[in-house]
Amino acid sequence: MQIFDYQPPSVPWLDLRYQDRDLIIINKPSGLLSNPGRAAHTFDCALTRLQRLYPDTILVHRLDCATSGIMVFARNKKAESQLKTQFQDRQNEKVYIAEVMGGIAKDAGIIDLAIAPDPEHPPYQKTQTPGTAGAKSALTHYRVLERRENSTLVELTPQTGRTHQLRVHMLALGHPILGDEFYGDDEVIKARPRLCLHAQSLRFTHPYSGKAMHFYSKHPFSA
Repeated sequence: MQIFDYQPPSVPWLDLRYQDRDLIIINKPSGLLSNPGRAAHTFDCALTRLQRLYPDTILVHRLDCATSGIMVFARNKKAESQLKTQFQDRQNEKVYIAEVMGGIAKDAGIIDLAIAPDPEHPPYQKTQTPGTAGAKSALTHYRVLERRENSTLVELTPQTGRTHQLRVHMLALGHPILGDEFYGDDEVIKARPRLCLHAQSLRFTHPYSGKAMHFYSKHPFSA
């Protein structure tokens, strides 16, 4: 979604799934920014909507504007630091569901391709040879859930958190995510009214109690 086309959904205004004194969980809709952009008209986002209800809300991680699904926010600096450490040290588990173009031949696999910014076309990313300036290692596990007539429903478990990682990795595999206005051609973009990528499951440790937390939001990509 290009920023000049930004028209965030208003229904539901917020899909709150959980909140306590340390954290808040929401199910973010596709089309809503995680945090404000530079332009004034991008002020409306998941973070600012939450801050109207809970002024102490702090951003911990991001989902792309077009990606829907589970997000966690902190409510104090200690929780923010602890949660960000979990994300940086890969102590949590994020599971995404995507519908991609064509039929994936293998039932499961690993995509191990470094990713770097495309200097000629920011903010696009691209796969790159390890060791190239700006390239960062990126690892994604995939598992086929359902093969459809012209597409495949796939579970994606990223082991790293690079910008646009899942979109770039599926493109490199030859199966771009349907509805992807950034990396898809006209056929891919027109195949669906939105990016078919959803953060379905998130597991982490509660920053105060140490309790294992698991939040789930079923994907909307029914056949």
